[in-house]
Amino acid sequence: MLRTPPPPAENLILSFPSLHILVVTINRPQAMNCVDTQTHNEMSRVWPWYDDEPSLRCAVVTGNPQGKRKAFCAGQDLKEWNDAQSGGADPIVAHPQGGFGGLSRRSGKKPVIAAVDGLALGGGMEMLANMDMVVASASSMLGLPEVKRGVAAFAGVLPRLTMSVGLQRASELALTGRMLSASEARGWGLVNRVVGDGEALVVAVAVAKEIAGNSPDSVIVSRAGVRSAWEGRSVEEATRDVREGVGMGLQTGENIREGLRAFVEKREPKWADSKL
Repeated sequence: MLRTPPPPAENLILSFPSLHILVVTINRPQAMNCVDTQTHNEMSRVWPWYDDEPSLRCAVVTGNPQGKRKAFCAGQDLKEWNDAQSGGADPIVAHPQGGFGGLSRRSGKKPVIAAVDGLALGGGMEMLANMDMVVASASSMLGLPEVKRGVAAFAGVLPRLTMSVGLQRASELALTGRMLSASEARGWGLVNRVVGDGEALVVAVAVAKEIAGNSPDSVIVSRAGVRSAWEGRSVEEATRDVREGVGMGLQTGENIREGLRAFVEKREPKWADSKL
């Protein structure tokens, strides 16, 4: 059971398809799930709540596919942006803490998986570049079309892409604005799994269940260890910081004792909700 209720949201659908799993659906299909100011704020409130809710162990984010054209997220709501600028407002879009949708620069504690069925453009791509895993349907397309609209991707994707795929490939996406197919994105290492159309959410939830079946302490610490590379520290520094930081909670917690005991007793472990 949830310890605290989820934050209220009008442009998101929050669902719990299985014990320990949260699914966040961007629910603006009429606008190809573009994110406006309200949706940014709603999403930015969900992720701290998710991290702090002990019963939740893995999250999936997806887009409502019911619009005229399927989309995970087609980016920033450019109509809202244009209206604001035409009215004399500051042309700089202020993203919430954590970046686009609270995700593109999120560090956080627990994993988030993307289930992409359709377009992931601009801010949608910004979010994907910082996801722990990405599952995409075969017909999905990913890209950064900002240069075709006179804007630029400011929410963290450009340096992340360079770290992930290298200077030349990142430059190709950012400077030409062309889109990648799901299979090409998988070849570049930006997508974990390519599945049939309409299957991305089902497969992503299955992956989330697999993660949630592991020790929640171990998942949190392992994720922190993987992500330590994003901060530009040396291997020794990153390993030490994780081991002496959140890793201490794992080593003194109840789940490590349960996991080792279950191995010796040749049974499945019964994990407690993480206290990390």
